[in-house]
This record gives sequence, structure tokens and C-alpha cells, in this order.
Amino acid sequence: MSHRHFILHKPFGYISQFKTDAKKKLLLGELYPFPEGTMAVGRLDQDSEGLLLLTTDGKASNFITSSKIEKEYFAQVDGDITPEAIAHLQNGLEIGLRNIKYVTKSCSAYKLENEPEFAPRPRKIRDDRHGPTSWVAITLTEGKNRQVRKMTAAVGFPTLRLIRVRIGNIHLSHMKPGEVIEVPAFEL
Repeated sequence: MSHRHFILHKPFGYISQFKTDAKKKLLLGELYPFPEGTMAVGRLDQDSEGLLLLTTDGKASNFITSSKIEKEYFAQVDGDITPEAIAHLQNGLEIGLRNIKYVTKSCSAYKLENEPEFAPRPRKIRDDRHGPTSWVAITLTEGKNRQVRKMTAAVGFPTLRLIRVRIGNIHLSHMKPGEVIEVPAFEL
């Protein structure tokens, strides 16, 4: 059996599933006629956007979600993030996971000098009257539930917008929200 592989720019508001009991949820299957047995590789929550890989190959999925593959995120945070907060993100910090304390692994994190160019989000985040925002790049080799959001909140700069921009060597590049590209294999 030959497997199929897809690169998706997951739009804001969609959940990383094909079926749910929840009412009024936007599902991945509404974006493209994915074949039976397609699964999302890792997850992006409903409020997160960006690069999502999908495949019919469970082995590929397990490898991509392993700690061998980096995942890079751009987070727009509330406030002008400080060098001290960046250092805390880089060195690992304590977050909560299902009522258990967890210390994140050290990671790459830095403040973006310029605001990245992404399509505007369908639901406005807020306006400048509420104070400044800044963007930070965070690269992880782990993927705990809502980890980036919990990390930025733990250093005092809650995430307002979160976009995954890279998984291994696969980049979001200039894909538009909802765009799907089928590839013969993932070049990680």
C-alpha cells in the first residue's frame, strides 16, 4: 500500500481532527478531500495556525512527532518581550500539564526584530490601545499540550497569536491559510 502525505496551512478556528462530537467545530476534512485513514501529525489547537503535516503512514507520524524533529513557532505576545524572559524560555521553565508540574527542555528562542508577514487573522486579536505586542520565535523538540502558550505565559508575556512555521526542513513559506499541497514524501 502506498501512503499519501500532505502539507497544510491550518487556518485559525479549525481543530486538528476529522471527526468530533463537539457541535459547530471546523474540521480538517472541510478543507480538502483527504483520503480515508489520513491523520494529523501532531496537533495545533483551534486558536493556533500554521504548518500541519498529514499522512496515512503511522510510522512517519511517529517519527515526526519524536524529539528528533524540531518544530518552530512564531508567537505574538502581549507586551514587549524582555531579554530576561527570552533567557527563561531558552533555559527551560516550569509549566503545568494536567495538574502536574513539568519543566520544559531547553530550546531556541529569540525576539523577532520585524513583525512577520502573515495573512490577517479572521478574528481580530486586539488593537494598539491595549499596549504593545512583540513576536518571538521558539524552536522545540518536544510538543506538550499548549506548550508554547504556557511557556510565554509563565514568563509574563501571554501568547495572542501562535503560528507554526517549520517542522524539520519543511517550512510554511508563502502558503495561504487553508492551502494543501500533496507531496510524495516528507523531506525532513
